[in-house]
Amino acid sequence: MTNPHAARDIDTSRPHSARMYDYYLGGKDHFEVDKKAAETVAAAYPGIFVCARENRAFMHRATRVLAQEHGIRQWLDIGTGIPTEPNLHQVAQSAVPEARVVYADNDPLVLKYAERLMRSTPQGRTTYIEADVNSPDALLSAPELAEVLDLDRPVALSLNALMHFVTDAQDPYGIVNRLLAALPSGSALALSHCTPDFDPDTWQKVTDIYTNAGTPVQFRAQKDVARFFDGLDLLEPGITVGHRWRPDDEPSASDAEVSLWTGVGVKP
Repeated sequence: MTNPHAARDIDTSRPHSARMYDYYLGGKDHFEVDKKAAETVAAAYPGIFVCARENRAFMHRATRVLAQEHGIRQWLDIGTGIPTEPNLHQVAQSAVPEARVVYADNDPLVLKYAERLMRSTPQGRTTYIEADVNSPDALLSAPELAEVLDLDRPVALSLNALMHFVTDAQDPYGIVNRLLAALPSGSALALSHCTPDFDPDTWQKVTDIYTNAGTPVQFRAQKDVARFFDGLDLLEPGITVGHRWRPDDEPSASDAEVSLWTGVGVKP
């Protein structure tokens, strides 16, 4: 695939959340400014590396459960981030080769590496669209989305470690409701969200670091994360810490290290 946006200038003057997340995961697609900001976060909250890994692991497990147990064959993954294998489509297509996945992000660096997200199975489809979760109508009306997803059939909306970058002033619940309203019965929401519940003082420091770097954040309590699932049928075990959502192995990290609420709900 030829990417017409690949040559766009990347702003390396200040850290970016997607590149910092790449650093937490041990990736190579970040700059010195991102590394310094990420290390400042890690100094305040050493568990950030565990949190990032457990967030990724939750995405893998939720994707497999929706594919294997709930018949989902389509995904809309918003806030994709810099590709890290296995990506969502690789997990989905390993379970159901015909899976179709639309990735969406608004970071030019993610766009630069979008070719990594296009390596679909022959039976399935993947595409990448440049879109912002804060503009849900524009995202849903993107022609690339319509080419890959059939919105008359169930779709899994994947919002992993994204909504804490949408403050209350930006109407996060209205955004999620608008996205879900466009999806039919049988669709699902898989969401993970960082929380200050286990260590408020530390997470206030993390909030200050991101905000001072130009990225406003709002980490939420469990009851506020649960609001994203209003009207949905929550899968067991409900809203729980990331490493405790249907783990493959006995959890070894502490809840405070992970500090990530996760859940999967199905639209009735």
